[in-house]
Amino acid sequence: MSCKQTKCLLCRTLDPDQVICACKYPPHNEVKAKEEIKQEFVAPEWRAEFNLGRRYNASYNIAPTDITPVIVSAAHFSEAEDQQSARVVMPMMWGMIPAWHKGDYRKHGLTTNNCRLEHLMDSKLYSGPFKRGQRCVVVCEGFYEWQTTKQAKPSEREAYLVYVPQESDVKIYDKSTWSPANVKLLRMAGLFDVWQDESGDKMYSYSIITFQSSKIMSWMHYRMPAILETEQQMNDWLNFKHVSDCQALAALRPATALEWHRVGKLVNNSRNKSDECNKPFELVAKPEKPKGMLAWLTGRKPQQQQQKDKSNSREKKQLQLNTNIDAIKRSPTSPHAPNAAKRPRCEIIKKGETADITVKAEPADC
Repeated sequence: MSCKQTKCLLCRTLDPDQVICACKYPPHNEVKAKEEIKQEFVAPEWRAEFNLGRRYNASYNIAPTDITPVIVSAAHFSEAEDQQSARVVMPMMWGMIPAWHKGDYRKHGLTTNNCRLEHLMDSKLYSGPFKRGQRCVVVCEGFYEWQTTKQAKPSEREAYLVYVPQESDVKIYDKSTWSPANVKLLRMAGLFDVWQDESGDKMYSYSIITFQSSKIMSWMHYRMPAILETEQQMNDWLNFKHVSDCQALAALRPATALEWHRVGKLVNNSRNKSDECNKPFELVAKPEKPKGMLAWLTGRKPQQQQQKDKSNSREKKQLQLNTNIDAIKRSPTSPHAPNAAKRPRCEIIKKGETADITVKAEPADC
């Protein structure tokens, strides 16, 4: 996802209860018989954290430094054996805060939205959390990406919503066509860390892991997130107690199936939270033309008013023309003036709706 233009954005419109429902998972340690058709799923626990008073707010346009729910292993908070494969959903801030930073957590000066896989092991910021098993999974309905493979100004680049394939009757941009129980969320591998301020209060924060785009996305952007498509990949990435670092990294593979559609320019500004943000470009409602007083305030007048103004303008021109003609007739030099001697005669030559006054001189009678 592109980060240079502050355009790393997510679409996540589910509230906490809906996130839990959408993130249900099959028990990892339970073997199911092949003939068993129906498999029970487990709902992860929602673990609320103080995070310096910051809370998660669902949005169609989530930007770095926003608080969002991510999945982690329950083993980070419990030593119980039955919790080794359990999952927890907890709110964290997007953009990892360096553990060594002092002062305002928002002013560390680093861009930490994404973590490049190629430099993960030699990074002072990311290698520590990775070696401590602080792996997480970022869930969302989709992420917005801007096409950077074409020459264009940043403000003119086409934006797309990227998501995983859904059932045929599910439209990811239309919540009336799906529910948390049947939507397929996009799951991205990430790393998290815990930062403490001078008072000892904690802030959980994370970064999304990216690598060079595979063929599926290289036409759009040169980087892509590490998307976890299967439950096995999810387990390998989250289960830091039983899956080694090398095995976890092996789970990070280019996605094999993605879908996308172009969206409008509303997403260019993260302050826009409208439900129009994730709609296909051709379905985005065009702004209505202002009417009445609003039209006057914005410098636009209704068509009837414009026609009336044109009519008034023509009447004013005609009135001025008549005034000029009357003035000429009353002039002492006018041939129409009473008892006037014959002098050079003036002729009115009309041109369109206006008149030009020209003098056509003729010899006076002797």
